[in-house]
Amino acid sequence: MDIYEEIVRLRQQGRKAALATIVHTQGSIPSFQSSKLLVRDDGSMVGTVGGGCVEADVWTAAQEVMREEKPRKLTFNLNADPRYDVGLTCGGTLEIYVEPLLPQPLCYLFGAGHVNQHVSRIASMAGFATIVVDDRARFANRERFPDASQVCADEWEKVFGQLDPNESSYLVIATRGHKDDMRVLRWAVDTRARYVGLIGSKRKVFSIYKALEEEGIDRAKLERVHAPIGLEIGALSPEEIAVSIVAELIAVRRNVALPHAKTIGDASTETSSVEVSS
Repeated sequence: MDIYEEIVRLRQQGRKAALATIVHTQGSIPSFQSSKLLVRDDGSMVGTVGGGCVEADVWTAAQEVMREEKPRKLTFNLNADPRYDVGLTCGGTLEIYVEPLLPQPLCYLFGAGHVNQHVSRIASMAGFATIVVDDRARFANRERFPDASQVCADEWEKVFGQLDPNESSYLVIATRGHKDDMRVLRWAVDTRARYVGLIGSKRKVFSIYKALEEEGIDRAKLERVHAPIGLEIGALSPEEIAVSIVAELIAVRRNVALPHAKTIGDASTETSSVEVSS
């Protein structure tokens, strides 16, 4: 199996992997420079960097690289460490670079209003592929969203059945009203999406959460929602709100710790999350 073809296939499926490459050798080693090992997110492998304990250590490092989404360089002194004295090598030094291979993050924008117009543009610039969803064709169209990878204009529930967000997906909920926001959120909390964000004031978020809990939706599912959406930067205009939203998407994508101050327990305190309807 060709490693590069497999990398393309994994990215198309939205899956993670890690690629280990021998970048430096000295002495006698069990493989050759530029040898590669591809470790998939299910633990299976393609290729080799020499086998034995070296490969076992690289496999373990690959799991961490995929989880942390950060590369690592490993150095093996095959002379000094008795673990590698298993008849596979005569000795030497081996350096292996392990890098994460990540699918392009996909951002679903529910609502084709002013805010998501700007989110689509800014998120595309930041490396996200965007899919715009709305039930109004006069808003969800290519003229308004030229940067989107896909634009869907149909009834919400019909579109939901066609979508399958994975662990590399980000959901931004900013429809034209509470009713549609709640309809999308009801579906979104049961997806595998890495990020779910809901626009609106704390009072709005509280009322939506309360209604969904009364329907029987587990509070724990709602706790993972970023609401009010976006980083707190004092945003007021649609453009500024879009910047704050994409900034939060990037922070989650890069595993930056965010302050957990968005749990909605008391709707009496209104803060700066501005609602901009379509």
